[in-house]
Amino acid sequence: MILADKIIMLRKKNGWSQEELAEKLNVSRQSVSKWEGGLSVPDMNKIIGMSALFGVSTDYLLKDDLEEVSPSETAQTDDAGAMRSVSAEEANRYLDSVERLSKRIALGVMLCILSPVCLLFLGGCADEGAKWLPSENIAVSIGMVVLFLLVGIAVAIFIPTGLQLSEFSYLDKERFSLEYGVKGIVEKKLVAYTPRYRMLVTVGIVLCIFSVIPMLVFGIMEANGLVLIGCTALILVICSFAVALIVRACYINGSFQRLLQTGEFTEENKKHTRETEAFEAAYWGLFTALYLGISFWTMDWHITWIVWPVAGCLFPVFQYVLGALKKK
Repeated sequence: MILADKIIMLRKKNGWSQEELAEKLNVSRQSVSKWEGGLSVPDMNKIIGMSALFGVSTDYLLKDDLEEVSPSETAQTDDAGAMRSVSAEEANRYLDSVERLSKRIALGVMLCILSPVCLLFLGGCADEGAKWLPSENIAVSIGMVVLFLLVGIAVAIFIPTGLQLSEFSYLDKERFSLEYGVKGIVEKKLVAYTPRYRMLVTVGIVLCIFSVIPMLVFGIMEANGLVLIGCTALILVICSFAVALIVRACYINGSFQRLLQTGEFTEENKKHTRETEAFEAAYWGLFTALYLGISFWTMDWHITWIVWPVAGCLFPVFQYVLGALKKK
């Protein structure tokens, strides 16, 4: 049971309303409401006041929900005073920002995946001799315009979104600790979000698998080239939506892990990320240059997109090699 739930339980046990408890602690009713809603945490003076008022120990109010005290909350290290402290208000503001901005990030990723669809479809139709197209050059030109337009919109989404989250960049770069009670609030929200996270990831993966079914069906039926081109475009459309679901779910789930410093956001992993981020940026920059260079040289945009799946498959290998070199 976290601090917020304990305050509710003890207040109701004594038969007090929020207004009555607020009056006894010399605070506003809104303050009590925020404490009970997990939107803020009372300072130590108010904790001591509630301890005397409810007849319980401060340890009960602050620590009973933890089986053991973690270093991040007790700050027992010698340099703990230099660690940044994250309040409940700041943690909730970060989580709310990620929840709101994750929709934009997912949309940007979706647009990037959709960007070559028009070029792929029109180019394929031109190769099949579609009569409704004036010429292959016009088809490619229209496809290229749409490609750069969608990528440009995606970049216009990513940049301001990143700037809005830049104030929380210390979560990835600095050592920090959560104030008393904040860890319990974040863990409670994580538990509430986990079923939705699993559902979104599952739906995204299933959609990616099912997206190839039309291609397989029409391939068996030996459909003409235009139908198969349409099926290829449909695969990218379905996958773009599926990946957007997965990205949003993982982004929100990652916000909880950042605050709790678990999973890939432990202190050790964050240190490793800081040391390797320059190499990872160079990796993706190299594949971007390779993709654009090959695509403009051959103009086979409907084929060169395979560079990105290859880059994605090789990236874990690249990270493993970096980690092995670091240990060596």
